[in-house]
Amino acid sequence: MIAVIDYGAGNLNSIYKALEYIGEEVEIITEGNLELIDSYDGLVLPGVGAFPGAAERLKSHNFIDFINKFVETGKPFLGICLGMQLLFEWGFEDEKTAGLGLLKGNVVKMETDLKIPHMGWNQLEIIKNDALFKGLPENSHFYFVHSYQLEKVTDDVLAVVGYGTTVPAVVKKDNVIGFQFHPEKSGDNGIKLLENFRELL
Repeated sequence: MIAVIDYGAGNLNSIYKALEYIGEEVEIITEGNLELIDSYDGLVLPGVGAFPGAAERLKSHNFIDFINKFVETGKPFLGICLGMQLLFEWGFEDEKTAGLGLLKGNVVKMETDLKIPHMGWNQLEIIKNDALFKGLPENSHFYFVHSYQLEKVTDDVLAVVGYGTTVPAVVKKDNVIGFQFHPEKSGDNGIKLLENFRELL
């Protein structure tokens, strides 16, 4: 079973349906309950909106300890869009805000001459091979909606996209994974990535 965190930061319907589509049992959870950690094989943190408010809601819904304990089990944890950004140490949207600190790096406003937010389809450039990309067609496109990004390409970045700047798009360190794009809105390519995530369970 995959648990999807509902902390008031986004519409969960699309990711719920996408995970069901690939044959997974899904449960949406609204409070971090340490007693239920063993019930879940995977955990997903979606998110849209602003970093400071999302970080505060994770705290107020008791998800900080829950997430840290889940990651300690070694089972896969996936952050999507704002959920990926929250994996890092600090966010600089409106104010400096602590993230989960599971990965090293800062989240800053995109520096590009192109229109912000970065919205629409963009081509993924894989820079490190990984089982997450198994069976993915060459030149795959994914759907993005964001104005902030991981500040620079770190050792944990597996893939990037270009948008007048280099945007880290897939990150992974051990069992912690992040997608800057929305796999649940990215058609067959997104479904394939979610299937590969499921294979890690």
